Amino acid sequence: MPEIAAGAPLAKLLLESILRAGTALQAGDVIVLAQKIISKAEGRVVQLAGVTPSGRAQNIAREAGKDPRIVELMLRESRKVLRVKPGVIIVEHNLGFVMANAGIDQSNVPDGDEAVLLLPENPDASARRLRDELRERTGMETGVLVIDSFGRAWRNGVTGTAIGIAGMPALIDLRGNRDREGRALRVTQVAAADELAAAASLVMGQADEGTPAVLVRGFPYALRESAVNELLRPEAEDLFR
Repeated sequence: MPEIAAGAPLAKLLLESILRAGTALQAGDVIVLAQKIISKAEGRVVQLAGVTPSGRAQNIAREAGKDPRIVELMLRESRKVLRVKPGVIIVEHNLGFVMANAGIDQSNVPDGDEAVLLLPENPDASARRLRDELRERTGMETGVLVIDSFGRAWRNGVTGTAIGIAGMPALIDLRGNRDREGRALRVTQVAAADELAAAASLVMGQADEGTPAVLVRGFPYALRESAVNELLRPEAEDLFR
């Protein structure tokens, strides 16, 4: 796909890219998109020259060793700061995600070190708008998944994680199903959207690959409406908060 700028017609560009790949959108397909192209199309690039850090942002920036202007944006994008250590700030984002640095990123963003990219204001709504436009253009019922790279509490490294969903299940509840020995499953719920996000992230890459969207065919669960909050653990059940 071409470089995405504010106002870019993502549905049109996606369908053109699918045709160039030698196929066409089919019912039951899922389009997985990197958060960056959604944020760019929605004009979520912020020029740091226009950001004035507060006293709190300056204090946290000194502790974390970060640009206080970026820390100020993290505070604006977050409900609360959970942890601060050199090199990382863990927050509860306004969208409910517990994540590093409020999802603010400078990689593959125009203007180098003087601009950053914020998460979409409402990734679920972004996914729904794109799904609806794809349906209008093709007549096909499809799913749309917006993903970003997250770290995890018990593991090293980042993996693709769902942050916005339309037309596909976020969580599959297998409780009550039987295993091969006939025993009823009691706790098993599958984060299907996160599993698909991780698979698509392998294709997208994390650096200069330039593959911001993946066409998924053969998703093993029935499509349905859902939202990313199905995947968010309530704070009362979160052992890390």
